[in-house]
Amino acid sequence: MAAPAQAAPAPPAHGIGFFTAPADDPVRHEQWQLDYLDATEAWQRADGAGVTVAVLDSGVDSSHPDLAGQVLAGVDLVDGTTDGRTDLVGHGTTVAALIAGRNDDGRGVVGLAPKAKILPVRVLNRDNRYDDATTVANGVRWAVDHGARVINMSLGGTGASEALAEALDYAFDKDVVVVACTGNITPPASTQVWYPAREPGVLAVAGLSRDGGDEPLWSGSITGPQTVLAAPAADLLGARPGGYWRVQGTSFAAPLVSATAALVRSRWPQMSAANVVNRLILTARDLGAAGRDDEYGFGAVDPVGALTAKVPNVDRNPLDTNAPHGVAAFGPAPSGAADGGGMAAPASEQAQDTTRGSGQANPGVGAKRAAFAPADGHGSPWRGLLGGLAACVLLVGIAATAAARFR
Repeated sequence: MAAPAQAAPAPPAHGIGFFTAPADDPVRHEQWQLDYLDATEAWQRADGAGVTVAVLDSGVDSSHPDLAGQVLAGVDLVDGTTDGRTDLVGHGTTVAALIAGRNDDGRGVVGLAPKAKILPVRVLNRDNRYDDATTVANGVRWAVDHGARVINMSLGGTGASEALAEALDYAFDKDVVVVACTGNITPPASTQVWYPAREPGVLAVAGLSRDGGDEPLWSGSITGPQTVLAAPAADLLGARPGGYWRVQGTSFAAPLVSATAALVRSRWPQMSAANVVNRLILTARDLGAAGRDDEYGFGAVDPVGALTAKVPNVDRNPLDTNAPHGVAAFGPAPSGAADGGGMAAPASEQAQDTTRGSGQANPGVGAKRAAFAPADGHGSPWRGLLGGLAACVLLVGIAATAAARFR
């Protein structure tokens, strides 16, 4: 088993000032992903109400103003010292707010599914890593047993885990949508899609840049045949304990897909997880080569398309192409690999730069939305198999003081 990657120091804190009116709030203004994903139009149809999204991560700071009232009591599977509603790292808080940050006051980070509830499951330690994938597997089972309809895992490793594969089967059998990030390029580590994202049935999410034009793949995103969807991953303003910071990484693309799944489950509470997955992949905006490809998978997640298109029903998750096995028939766990550790820790830092790139502005998923007509290239995704170990996030840029936003 490969040795764990080393975490980089946390980025330095930088204040972003005081503001007296919601219209002046820079955090709200900087959330380019909401425009890209046509969030305002999506919210006319669903807002995530009635859906619980489990965030398996470093914990979630439930006292952050953007998450006040949004975070349920969870569990701490690392050392049992919290109920999941404390975040010693900041990573889980950022992920949670991208999913369910409040939108009732015009300030701060707004989640794509602002009425969803967050179920925090702490599986990452103070170094923002897990040493045993069994911890994550236990977190998946706990989340399923405590009402999660969607599970977000912004973490990963190089080593496959049979225990985690069995836990994912349990989630699939209990009709839960599972989302994970594909991973970030951190030389000299492997550039294969990380686990659990490559497990058949999981929505594996790659990252998009802010100013990518017709080729918006974020340069730090790992991609491969297991890639299923893509979502904004770079130059994002994220909530963190005590304020905000600018982040990038596929860890922050995954929650935007989890939030979209929550919107779909909010609009159609009886829709099966298999049909939620089918709807997300068949309504994605095609990017890159025509049809499904290794970089973008089926394309950029499209919340409005997922909430409006006519999509045929399916009997099983279309991402599963393996022979039935185990409790949920979602294909065999990767064999011959020991359960490994993994991380979601900062892998590098960059100098603060609040200017946008010089490339063409990304037009958003609505720019090419068309009536539903599945392309021939939207065939069955690749059957995931091999294993890895590394971080699934780059935390970069500014962190603000808590005074940047108080009610």
